[in-house]
Amino acid sequence: MNALSLPALPLAYWVHDLSPFLGPHWGNFGIRYYGLGYLLGFLSAAWLLTRYARAGRSLLPPAKISDLMLALVIGVMLGGRLGSFLLYHPDQLLHDPLSFFRVWEGGMASHGGMLGVAIALAWFSRTEKIRFLHLADLITSVAPPGLLLVRIANFINGELWGKPAAVAWAVIFPASPEPLVPRHPSQLYEAGLEGALLLLFMQWRFWRSDDVQRHPGRLSGEFLVAYAVARAVGEVFREPDADVSLILGLSRGTFYSLFLVAAGLVLILRKSPPLTQPS
Repeated sequence: MNALSLPALPLAYWVHDLSPFLGPHWGNFGIRYYGLGYLLGFLSAAWLLTRYARAGRSLLPPAKISDLMLALVIGVMLGGRLGSFLLYHPDQLLHDPLSFFRVWEGGMASHGGMLGVAIALAWFSRTEKIRFLHLADLITSVAPPGLLLVRIANFINGELWGKPAAVAWAVIFPASPEPLVPRHPSQLYEAGLEGALLLLFMQWRFWRSDDVQRHPGRLSGEFLVAYAVARAVGEVFREPDADVSLILGLSRGTFYSLFLVAAGLVLILRKSPPLTQPS
C-alpha cells in the first residue's frame, strides 16, 4: 500500500515526537527508555523467580537467582547484538566491525537474544547441576514483561514502524521514508501480542498446571510456538527494513520464527522424565 492508494484520511494524525531519553541528556548519552526497558525486564524476571522459589515451584535456590540473571544479561546482550548483525546486517559487521560496540545506535535481534539465553542457560545448568529444561521453563515464563517493555521502547524511539494505514490510531513517524504517511503503530501491536498476551498465557500455564514438574520443557515449547505466532502476526503490520531482503517471500522476523516453531513442537511432543531433583 502506498500513499496514493490510501482511502480518505481524517483531518489529522498524531505526529510522533517522543524523546528516546528519560530526562536530560548530553548528545547520545543519557537514560534511554530502551535501556530502561531491558533493566526493568530483568528486574521483573528476578522478582518472579523469587516468587516461584518461595512457592516451592522452582529448583532454583533464591541465592542463585542473581547469578542466573547475570548470565542471562550477558547472553541476551551478546546474542541480541550478534543476531542483529549476523541475521539482518552481516555486511555491516564485515565493513565496519567497530559498529558492534556503538550500542547507542540501536540494533538488537530477539531471535539472537533467545539463542544467547539458551547458551547461558546451558552453561548455568551444567555449573549448578539444575536440569536445563526446568530452567528453560522458568525463564520463558518470566520473559514476556521484558518483551513488552522493549517493544514499548521501540515505539517511544519511533523505530520499527508499521506499514501505511488509514486507521484512526495510525501515527506519522518523522523518521519513516518519504512521503510521510500515517502508519500502523506496529510496535504497540507487538507489545500487546509478544508481551502482555504472552505474559498472561505463560503465568496462567505456570501457576494453573503441574507441567513444570511433570513435563519439563513443555512450557518452553509452548512459549516458542506462541512467540513465533505472535511475531508473525505483528510482522503483517510491520514495515520490512528497507535494506533487508525477504527470504522465500517472508520477512526475516517471520522466517526465523519458523525455527522457533520447530524447536517448540519438539519440546512439546518429546517425553521428558518428571522433575524430582536437580540433575
